[in-house]
Amino acid sequence: MKKNAFLFIISTILIVIAGESCNQKRSTPGYKGSYIPFDSTLITPFFEAYPVLKKYETEMVALYRNFNFNYIWFDKKGVTEYGSSLYSNVKDLEEEGIALIFPYQKNIEEIFEEKIDAVGENTNAEFLLSGLYLFYIDKVYKGIDHKTTTNLGWLLPRKMVSYTGLLDSVLSDQKSPNEDSLPLMSQYYRLRDVLKQYRSIEQKGGWKLIDINPEIKAYKPNDTARAIRQIRERLFLTGDITQNNGSNLYDYEMVAAIQKFQLRNGFNKDTLILPEHIQAMNTPVGERIKTIVVNMERCRWVSPEIFHASEFVFVNIPSYEINYIRDGNTEFNSPVVVGESMTKTVIFSGKMSYIVFSPWWNLPKSIIEKEVIPGIEKNKNYLKSHNMEWNDGQVRQKPGKNNSLGLVKFIFPNSNDIYFHDTPAKSLFEKEDRSLSHGCIRVKNAHELAYKILQDDDKWTPGKIDAAMKSGKEKVAGLEDKIPVHIGYFTAWVNDQGQVSFYKDVYDRDERLAALLFYKE
Repeated sequence: MKKNAFLFIISTILIVIAGESCNQKRSTPGYKGSYIPFDSTLITPFFEAYPVLKKYETEMVALYRNFNFNYIWFDKKGVTEYGSSLYSNVKDLEEEGIALIFPYQKNIEEIFEEKIDAVGENTNAEFLLSGLYLFYIDKVYKGIDHKTTTNLGWLLPRKMVSYTGLLDSVLSDQKSPNEDSLPLMSQYYRLRDVLKQYRSIEQKGGWKLIDINPEIKAYKPNDTARAIRQIRERLFLTGDITQNNGSNLYDYEMVAAIQKFQLRNGFNKDTLILPEHIQAMNTPVGERIKTIVVNMERCRWVSPEIFHASEFVFVNIPSYEINYIRDGNTEFNSPVVVGESMTKTVIFSGKMSYIVFSPWWNLPKSIIEKEVIPGIEKNKNYLKSHNMEWNDGQVRQKPGKNNSLGLVKFIFPNSNDIYFHDTPAKSLFEKEDRSLSHGCIRVKNAHELAYKILQDDDKWTPGKIDAAMKSGKEKVAGLEDKIPVHIGYFTAWVNDQGQVSFYKDVYDRDERLAALLFYKE
């Protein structure tokens, strides 16, 4: 069985509830292998001989208990087609962005080179293949452990993987379902395709550095320069321009390519080519590959199910963007402002429960201490000039167009006190770097998001929403169906057309994760 066939089968995984009794003995429906038993007492000595795999002992015993302690990877003829496919996949782990080698790879190779017939003679070969299977699933489908990712500040729901349930699916030879049943979020597979493209570029020598002339502040359309020809070549390599005519003229075909590159790399759309654009182009292809691999790992942590909800809101911090998805369609897309480096926006999930129009702003203690009190000391009319008042020892800002929360806020209760809100400071959305808040997320055109969320609620027509926002009195719209909210962190993202975007690592998270991924076990 070829690698693609194995992936075809393995992609049928539905997360199986591993709640079976430890004493339950059963066969796997649809399994075409031979049921050949072995002595279960041989498992313990195996881990003494191969100690690096001991961390998988509990899972391996569960696998074989599920198969009534029969061979899984061998039949009377030798290694099964599933075993051969597994071996092929592990040899190509690099394609999955995994920079590791199975600790007993030499022993595995001997099994296939010498065509060991393990049935009844060499159970270690059978156990090694199960160890290989557990290693593969651990690295490709589970990724870094939950405790470590929590310490990295990743609080989105982790998907649950059952080694036994997954193996049942593989060996049952089930038919492949649609994308919604894939074991990893679809973004993983898109990034994997882009990884292949960028590694191909790297193997061909990558891209050359573009000359940066310190005396030139910008290139504009119709300018000519040696650097223009270099830029054109660079844009051709990454598909931003369809052909490279070798011209050193910044023509209007190249303008479209430049703007495409700008948008794919977190810049504002412009006709000027600035030094920072060239610096981004000069990022080595190896660094881009590392970014892709880091984000493939993040995809391993996320349950695909969260993106299969009938409606949800997703914020990607590095791209400064929010999307409201309903029935698979993007109903609302908008730039956002997120927390600055000292007051980072938290990566987590919540449930939007209600929307508040003409909100009061109850200032956090930190802002009162750092901004309000020093302001009062300098100006006794500070509170009045900011439309604020004391309230039971706290400070709050009155509703109105100048309120820091704007005219509407969206609440998904959480211990971090994070929420979405409008803002009177609309100019912030024109900046390329929008990590400027105290942690909450400011949404451009927030009133449109309110329209979309409440579009099926007769009590809240657009006219009533507008009136509530301008009333100067706080009003609450409860949501009958709570909406999942997911705040993530992806510095590389591939769209539906297969185009990859790279974003600034605003919270400097990539290097720490890369250090874990590229550490050789």
